[in-house]
Formats: sequence, C-alpha cells, structure tokens
Amino acid sequence: MATSELVGPGGEDPRRVAAGKAAVDCIAPGMVVGLGTGRTAIWAVRRLAEQLRQRSLTDVVGVPTSLATAQEARRLGIPLTSLEAHPRLDLVIDGADEVDPDLNLIKGGGGALLREKIVAQAGRRRVIVVDAAKMSPQLGTKGALPVEVVPFGWKSQRSYLEHLGAHVALRRDANRNIFETDQGNYILDCQFGPIPDAAELGQRIKQRSGIVEHGLFLQMTTDLIVAGPDGIQRYGAVSQNGPSME
Repeated sequence: MATSELVGPGGEDPRRVAAGKAAVDCIAPGMVVGLGTGRTAIWAVRRLAEQLRQRSLTDVVGVPTSLATAQEARRLGIPLTSLEAHPRLDLVIDGADEVDPDLNLIKGGGGALLREKIVAQAGRRRVIVVDAAKMSPQLGTKGALPVEVVPFGWKSQRSYLEHLGAHVALRRDANRNIFETDQGNYILDCQFGPIPDAAELGQRIKQRSGIVEHGLFLQMTTDLIVAGPDGIQRYGAVSQNGPSME
C-alpha cells in the first residue's frame, strides 16, 4: 500500500490516530499519566486533549517524556505535572521502534529514551502503541539500538560498543549537527543485527562508565496496541493472545 493511502485529509495516518484513541480508552478520570514521544504516541496526547476539552475525561494530568511532548501538551491545554510531585504514575502511554513476541521493546528513535525509561519505570501500567511494521521476530532485526552517552569521551564508548559487536553511528540532526538529547547527551545508534540475548547485552552495555542508558525496554510492557491493515489489535494485559509476527 502506498504511503499516501495511509494519510488522511489532515495529513494524519488513520491507523496511528485509531491506535492513539485506543490507548486513551485506558485512561480513567483522576489518573496521572505518562505522555510518550513519537509519531504514534502523539496521537494519544491529542486524543487525551480532545477528551479533556469535551469533559469525557476529567482531573487527568500528564508527565511528558520529552520537551517536545511537553510543548505539544501545553499547546493543547493538557495540565502537566512532574515525577517529583507524582513519583508513581497510574498509566504510561508511549510508542516503540521495535517489538518482539514477548513484548520487549527497542526505543529511542526520537532521542528521548532516557526520560522514556524513567517515566516507564514509574508507571503501574505501561501501554505501548505501534503500527504493525514495528513488530519483529527478534529485537535488532529491523534497526539500530540507540545508546545515550555523555559527550565527554564519547569516542571511547563508541569503541566499547564496537567491541561488543555493533556498527556504531553518532546520531546527527537534519542539518548534520550532532544530535543532543534533552539532557545534552549524544546518541550512538548501534547496529547489532538480531540480538539473541537482549538482557545480557543490556547488562554489558550498562557496565561502561559514560554510557547513560540504552534503548532496550525489557519486561516492561503491560499492554500493546497495534495498528495494522486489519484494524486495532490488543495484546498483553488487554488480551491474553500473543502478538503474531506474520
């Protein structure tokens, strides 16, 4: 299917819009909700704003996972708070770059992986929203694993990650400047190929000083919402059926 067929009259992908709406259906009045970053998660933010305006949801406040999400949420009129004020969140809605059959994730394509992981760990329930193209038989099959590093000595972290078997690229922005995260760190995009033991790799990556965080989100997803050609599919706590990789 051509990309243009997935885009509605307002430029939106109707599958992402539908998935975002499905995620917001998990929110109840009075909740404190983590607000994710990315092209699919942003539709959940916009749907939440719509429901707050219509008063079909009330007394909901958000904790954004990035400065970009915070800016959009404020523009839409969503009340925001912080993890300092609310260290335990009722629900977190976010996207992912890759999802395996056990609902493990690779995240960080948007560069917000550190804040996303901090917010995810604070959530009682974590709802991940993706399109079907993000489903993968094994993490690392579809793309790179982002690793956030401090700028000081970053080349030594690149060498260490290459020693672990990765082809490493320093992330740059559209103007070819070094991409900096909201914390002022760098992202190293690491092509490992299919990762046979993601937990072990994650432990080895975190052993190195100067590496702040990696984009492996393991055993954290409670609910997965997938927007595909046959509509919305739910897995995890919402459904007991495992996701199909076909």
